[in-house]
Amino acid sequence: MSLAVVGESSIIKCAFGLVPTPLIVLPDRTVTAEVMLMGNIIDMIPLVNIVTFGECISLVNPEVLAATIAAFGVLVPMPCIPVIVDPWISEAIDVMVEGPPAIDETAIIMCLWAGVIHIDEPGNFTVEVP
Repeated sequence: MSLAVVGESSIIKCAFGLVPTPLIVLPDRTVTAEVMLMGNIIDMIPLVNIVTFGECISLVNPEVLAATIAAFGVLVPMPCIPVIVDPWISEAIDVMVEGPPAIDETAIIMCLWAGVIHIDEPGNFTVEVP
C-alpha cells in the first residue's frame, strides 16, 4: 500500500476551525523526503506544530460558549487556540521518522474542544508501506 507523506508543506484543517493551516515541522528534523521535512505522530504541540485555525466555532470551547450565551444563542466564533493532548493517529505505523511513526494522508488528531484535525493537503509524494 502507498500513502502520501505528510510534512512541512502539508495543510491541515480542523472541523471547527475556519481557516486551514500548514503543519509545522521543526527545522531540527533530519528525515526528509524529496527535500520536505517529514512529520511524525508527536508533531502535535499546540501553537508550535499545530497553529491557529483562525476562529473556532465549537460550543465545547468555553470562549465560544460564553460569547454565544452572551449573544442570546447566536453562534459567535472566537479565536482558535488548539488544545492537543494525544498524538496523531496514523496508518503509517511501519514508517518511522526519528523514532515515532510518520504522519500520513489518513492521519487525524483531536482537539480538546471536540475538533477533529485532518490532513487537507498531504505532500506531493508517496511511500510504500508493507
